[in-house]
Amino acid sequence: MKNSSTTYNDILTCARTLIISGGYNGFSYADIADVVGIRKASIHHHFPSKVDLVRTLVDQYRKEAEAGLENIGLHVPAPLEQLRSYTGYWEACIADASAPICVCALLASQIPALPEEVAIEVRAHFSYLSAWLTSVLERGSQLGQLQLTSTPRAEAEAFMATIHGAMLSARAYGDPNLFGLVTGPLLDRLALT
Repeated sequence: MKNSSTTYNDILTCARTLIISGGYNGFSYADIADVVGIRKASIHHHFPSKVDLVRTLVDQYRKEAEAGLENIGLHVPAPLEQLRSYTGYWEACIADASAPICVCALLASQIPALPEEVAIEVRAHFSYLSAWLTSVLERGSQLGQLQLTSTPRAEAEAFMATIHGAMLSARAYGDPNLFGLVTGPLLDRLALT
């Protein structure tokens, strides 16, 4: 029998995969039990309800994303290159299907049907990402490295919407190359030439 820590992580990993393929209502504990090879009671031991499971999953996802963005900030000094690094991460994930869409972007499209506890976590992800993008764009503008046509906050929201829209387009058309086709001009527009 798997140890508790491994089972916990296996449940979260499986739930993430199932959410990416079918959304919040596209899976049940029975689906996870079948994939992970455990009883539903074992899932309830770790996550008493689906709300608990998905809230925990989104919290974990947020922390991973925040660590990734902090890592970009530490290792990539130029603001435009930080934006390219962020976009490049998603382009690679979509191309190799390791993360074909942002879990929070997918769940955001379902917010009217999500439990409030999950919606709060999804909104927190977007708030953090918006703040990070705003700071990168603001710094790039102040340093004369990025050209903005609006406020850093408005540009950040547009950038975020373009990234997530490009994910959806790539998914809708079944063409990972569409992501770069959409995001390339965005980065070109921001770059000072």
